[in-house]
Amino acid sequence: MAKTAADRSVYVAHMTLASATGSTPSRSRETAGLALGLLGVAIFGGTLPATRVALEIFSPSFVTFGRAAVASVAAAVLLLLLRRRLPRADIPALAAAGVLLVFGFPIMSSIAMQTVPASHGGVVLGILPLTTSIFAALIAGERPSPLFWLCGVAGAALVVTFAITDNGFTLTTGDLWLMGAAVAASLGYVISGRLSQKMPGWEVISWALVLTAPVSIPATMLIVQPEYGNATASQMIAFLYLGFGSMFLGFFAWNIGLGMGGIARVSQVQLLQSFFTLTFSAALLGETIPGSTIVFAVAVVAVVMLGRKARVAR
Repeated sequence: MAKTAADRSVYVAHMTLASATGSTPSRSRETAGLALGLLGVAIFGGTLPATRVALEIFSPSFVTFGRAAVASVAAAVLLLLLRRRLPRADIPALAAAGVLLVFGFPIMSSIAMQTVPASHGGVVLGILPLTTSIFAALIAGERPSPLFWLCGVAGAALVVTFAITDNGFTLTTGDLWLMGAAVAASLGYVISGRLSQKMPGWEVISWALVLTAPVSIPATMLIVQPEYGNATASQMIAFLYLGFGSMFLGFFAWNIGLGMGGIARVSQVQLLQSFFTLTFSAALLGETIPGSTIVFAVAVVAVVMLGRKARVAR
């Protein structure tokens, strides 16, 4: 009897350690990762509408570097308060994630938002889960099942079809910028997701912001214009949302979710970002959401639900 109790204690201790280290993620751990990923996606869903509002007075370059500068100051303060030391061995990966997520996605999406509606961009960016899964397979060693890939390809096909039909059966320059932004973001997600498996997700984005601050802060000071002081309350709030929300707080939940639930699987939740973007676009920008847009968004969600059941080997 004593031996049985001891065996149970050893087993419980082993499973607790495994869960804490992430070596054998349980179903509950995966579910928690998906929930955190969804929270991050909800925050990211307001990025394109907020960008359009900010672009009413700020230039795309100022939006890109300015939001990064704001977020980097917040990140530096947090790291100093918690006395975190720079993980020198991970500097190359952190810098790469910073270039892709802090500069790459923001500048390309800002350029796109000058010519396409935020609601349109929200659906086009539904291609993110597929590109993230591809990079996860190539870089992070995840091996999605054929059903998973089928769902990803189907979701991407829906997005491309929507982009073409919504623009008179042609791909615009804005669509190409959005697709480039998706590639930059997805590669950055995979890199930061891998880093989040060995350090807190909030620390990953914080160090990425701090490492890119020597570029973002001076660039912001160089390109600031006197007329920016005339920004309305809504324009300034949109800009601050991009800095503190999209560029900072959203990544806390998103990176932790990727580390807990697996990059390929949690990335599928981002297909739901279209709904959040559509909602924000209608509420904040007064954009009319055609029935065809909602149909495509619903079809994408159906693909997500099917992909959720597909196996992903880690």
